[in-house]
Amino acid sequence: MNTQEYKKFYDEVGREIGWDFSKLKISQEGVKWDFYKEVVEACKPTDVLLDVGTGGGEALLSIADQAQLLIGIDLSAGMIETAKRNLQLADIHNVRFLEMDVNQLMFPDHFFQVISCRQSVFNAREVTRVLTNDGVFFTQQVRENDKLNLKMAFGRGQAYGTPAGTLQNQYVNELRKAGLADIQVLEYDAAEYYETSEDLIFLLKHTPIIPNFGKEERDFEILEQFIKENKTDKGIRTNSARFMIVAR
Repeated sequence: MNTQEYKKFYDEVGREIGWDFSKLKISQEGVKWDFYKEVVEACKPTDVLLDVGTGGGEALLSIADQAQLLIGIDLSAGMIETAKRNLQLADIHNVRFLEMDVNQLMFPDHFFQVISCRQSVFNAREVTRVLTNDGVFFTQQVRENDKLNLKMAFGRGQAYGTPAGTLQNQYVNELRKAGLADIQVLEYDAAEYYETSEDLIFLLKHTPIIPNFGKEERDFEILEQFIKENKTDKGIRTNSARFMIVAR
C-alpha cells in the first residue's frame, strides 16, 4: 500500500469507525507481549512520548498518565478527527493529536524520550532525529505470514507471497543506518479465534488484510467455505503474527 492508498483507506475508516476494535470478540493463544505495556515500562513521569500512526488515539489515551506529554500523529485527517473527538470525551489534558507526515516530523531534534509505532509506517531517519540520545523507539509490525490461512483461501492478501522476514530486515537495516545501534527483535505467531462470522467480516471490511474484500464476486462464497473449514469450539481460527523492534 503506497502513501496515497494508505491515506485514502484510513480517511474512510477514520470517519466511519475510528480504529477501536474493542467490540470484536477475539481470543488469542501464544501472544508474547502487550505492545503498549512494553512502551509504558520504558516511560518516566517526566517523559515526552510520540506515537506514530496513532489512528483514533484510543491506545495513547489509555496510557496518558504514564508521561508528562503524549503526542499522537497520523497521516489521515479522518483518524485525527476521530482522535480529537476521543480526546474531548476522555477529558485528558496532556495529550495532543496532529495530522503529520512521518517523512517530515515537525518537531525539534532530540525532543522525545520515547517513540512508539504500532503497525504503521515510519521514517527511521526522522525517528532518530527527534529521539533523545538516551531515548528508546518501539515498533510492532505485522509479519508476512499473518492471517496466512485466510490469504491462502482467497489467493491474495497483504504481503502474500513476500518472503518471511522481509519487512523486519528492512526496518532493522534502516534503523542501523540511521544511527540506532542497540536493536532487539522479538517475534510471535499466535493462534487467533474470532467468536462469530460477523467479527471476522468486520475485520476484513475494515483492514487491508484481504485487499478490496467484498468487491470481488466470489469473496463471500470463499469466506463461507473458510469459516466451515476453520470453525472450532474456540471460534474461527486464523493466526496473528507480529514482530517488535526495540531500538536505542
